[in-house]
Amino acid sequence: MPTAGAIAEAEARASETKRQPAVAPVDTEARPRKRRPKPYEEAPKDEAKKPATSATRRARLRVYRVDPWSVMKMSFALAIAIGIVSVVAVVLVWAVLGAAGVWDAINQSVATVLNDNANAFDISEYVGFGRIIGLTIVIAAIDVILITALATVGAFLYNLAAQLLGGFEVTLAEDD
Repeated sequence: MPTAGAIAEAEARASETKRQPAVAPVDTEARPRKRRPKPYEEAPKDEAKKPATSATRRARLRVYRVDPWSVMKMSFALAIAIGIVSVVAVVLVWAVLGAAGVWDAINQSVATVLNDNANAFDISEYVGFGRIIGLTIVIAAIDVILITALATVGAFLYNLAAQLLGGFEVTLAEDD
């Protein structure tokens, strides 16, 4: 009865006789070699060659974890930008309303309603520029804190949900 070592040696001898060369010889005379263009030259265009219709490469990825620190930094920066934009928007709206004469029209309308005490009312005493800008800055500061906190908590909650459910899937594709 043959041993395991003898069987392995016999198989090795049999496979050595059946092996083919790893690289097949290439007939260089059958195909002319094409010159590779220099970096400063344009590549030659073959009109006879049709463009190959290759499939677009796609990659399916899953987002399993979002770094809460990165989310906090990005949400803070975006919340600051939103706060600045809201203050600038209020300043622009206030300037447009002042240029259009809305505040004077409101004062005249109130003076018409209050015939006896016409000069006692001034709308800018109640909603002046300083008060409105101050209120806008306070609201923007509160928004920065809330947006940053909610986004960070959302990142933690996403990480918990992604551990249970596997995260969300993104398919990336190459442009043609």
